[in-house]
Amino acid sequence: MRRWSPPPPPRPGVILKALRGGGLGIAAMAYVGVDYLRYLSPSLHERLQPALWTVLALVAVSRVPFYKHWSAELRSALPFVAAILFMLSALLFEALSVRFVTAVLGLDWHRQSSEEKSLGIATQITETSLGDAAKKGKEKKRDEILEQGLSTAPPLPDTGQWLLLALNEKLPQTVVEMLRAHVIGLHHFLMLFIMLAFSVLFDSVKAPGLGLGARYMFTMAIGRLLRAISFVSTILPSARPWCASARFSSVPTYPHPWAQKYYVPYASDATAIRQLIHLDIAYDKVAEVIVDNRPDWGSMSFLIDFLRPNPSEGASWYNLLKKAGGGCNDLLYSGHMLVAVLTAMAWTEAYGGFTSALIWMLVLHSAQREVRERHHYSVDCVVAIYVGILLWKMTGFIWPTKNVSRDRRLDKLEKIQSRLIQAAKDSDMDEVRELLKEVELASTQDNQQSTSRAMWLFSGATIFSTLTIVLLAFTWTSDG
Repeated sequence: MRRWSPPPPPRPGVILKALRGGGLGIAAMAYVGVDYLRYLSPSLHERLQPALWTVLALVAVSRVPFYKHWSAELRSALPFVAAILFMLSALLFEALSVRFVTAVLGLDWHRQSSEEKSLGIATQITETSLGDAAKKGKEKKRDEILEQGLSTAPPLPDTGQWLLLALNEKLPQTVVEMLRAHVIGLHHFLMLFIMLAFSVLFDSVKAPGLGLGARYMFTMAIGRLLRAISFVSTILPSARPWCASARFSSVPTYPHPWAQKYYVPYASDATAIRQLIHLDIAYDKVAEVIVDNRPDWGSMSFLIDFLRPNPSEGASWYNLLKKAGGGCNDLLYSGHMLVAVLTAMAWTEAYGGFTSALIWMLVLHSAQREVRERHHYSVDCVVAIYVGILLWKMTGFIWPTKNVSRDRRLDKLEKIQSRLIQAAKDSDMDEVRELLKEVELASTQDNQQSTSRAMWLFSGATIFSTLTIVLLAFTWTSDG
């Protein structure tokens, strides 16, 4: 019988691997903390942030020559590119929808006040029976209301906003200030995911990183499409009524011809709405329809009815879309929160640990700040959280390489099972180690060609294109 001996001390490689795994969480929190210094100490932030970026970039690049899973990354390259194209298409559709819901009712709808509604100003386009004196009286009253900065379509009642205002009166001021602090934003969550994907270089997350990125973008694209379909279906008033006038000053002030016919005559008159339901047809005659400007967009002219361009916005439909920004209506559900939840889900599944719990706390902090600052209603954040979780669970098939490696290991283990059992019976630990090494090599056998010239070219192109995508993402999301 073999004599028992204490296990050997951990090898330096094992220690370094453990440190690398824990280092991802430290790097993530350091990034968030250093970036928050812009509010606490701008001068210190200007020094520390470039230093942190430089260190992270150099450490990542230094690991590239030692990465062993380039062949797995190559297999994931095509799904990754396809996911990028799908996400860009989803973002284009979302931009079209954002402009449409802002422009279809005109800026007057965004600026009206409840008092103006009671005067029936919204229906003045369809009213032809009023005398000139009555019309001038309404116009004068309207000008007075707009000069006071009052706005129409008042924000919807939001119990979440009420709760936060009530907590401000109950909680200590220090806690309230922490809740108000701009600790984390959209670009932070994007950067946290990029750090997670790059951590495959340190074996902190299972390869391939492009597979994880493909799943992230594919899930986000689906979420963006569902979001656009949701907010374009029913146009909700903004929680910030002044937003449209500031951001979309060139949008026509009057409603779209569709709205003039199907919405305006029935917008505030309960009797008219009841009659509309009874007849199920737009019965009110529109005496005068204001026709929109129609530039020559060639094959894209079908977008004119949705985007409602003004002559001052130029002749390019693409430049017009770039001004859409985040929109000014309430866009159910929150796109910011969708990104935050998908990042948290990716961290929880791929990395886990205490850092993932901290990221979920940052998600909740971001959610309450979205409501507190009235970028969104509470329902937008609540829906975004559970939609993001469900979508991430449903798109697990996009990251199949994790299961491929496991299946290959199980197949090899099944083949050597009898030999392994016999070696264990004979207490031949050397043979057991050799057999287990064969199992491990079976899961990484596709890495033998990773040092070829083609793989080096692929790795260089991957790093360059990924960094380019990172820079574009930060540029395009700089305004939130």
